Amino acid sequence: MLVDSHCHLDRLDLTPYDGDLGAALQAAHAAGVTRMLCIGIERGNAETVCQIARAHEGVYASVGIHPCDIADEVETAETLIALADRPEVIALGETGLDYHYSRERAAEQQASFRAHLRASKTLRKPVVVHTREAREDTLAILREEVDPAVAGVLHCFTETWEMAEAALELGFYVSFSGIITFRNAEPLREVVRRMPLDRLLVETDAPFLAPVPHRGKKNEPRFTREVAACVAELKGLSLEEVAEVTSANFDRLFRVA
Repeated sequence: MLVDSHCHLDRLDLTPYDGDLGAALQAAHAAGVTRMLCIGIERGNAETVCQIARAHEGVYASVGIHPCDIADEVETAETLIALADRPEVIALGETGLDYHYSRERAAEQQASFRAHLRASKTLRKPVVVHTREAREDTLAILREEVDPAVAGVLHCFTETWEMAEAALELGFYVSFSGIITFRNAEPLREVVRRMPLDRLLVETDAPFLAPVPHRGKKNEPRFTREVAACVAELKGLSLEEVAEVTSANFDRLFRVA
């Protein structure tokens, strides 16, 4: 059974399910996606993702502040610890650096990123990292702050093999989304081919980035199957083998086994 290692269940388009999140999760289960990590992106939705995790079996929560959603006052490690110190929360984030949309706030992003990494070390909960057009700074901060025994995941990975390899050396896992199914994503597919199986995760990032053949539609957790099928083809494995290994990787990283 598959794990969607990164989705935003509080932002799904539930119109096809008459507004019922439970029905969307049932559709995912029918597609073999039985567990999900529901990601927080701001203080305002931290309680929401935790409520979703508490209400639905097989759903976990991560709380944090996305680099494009940092408030005027940057969260400290202490406030993040208070936010994340509950049993349904298995990770800090999504955090990181995004210089594509918010380069003018690079200093605030870096301070927030460091606070998440310090909270991660204190709580012994991995960090979920977003990085865009900030490769050097992301790696520099990880090298300075991360505890490799806790580490985390670079989610929705779109970078080079060199960056993936550097993250692996720091104890990180790498998660791939529906982007690997896109026609122009051959360089990223080559990264998948080179990725060690025991450090690889799959995700949807729903409701964004629906994989082929659903591209252009709102994404949802049940489409994790298409991402995993692409990984299976690239790795010369069966879908069942990819499901087994990525689920084991998720359990090992987030300590939920």
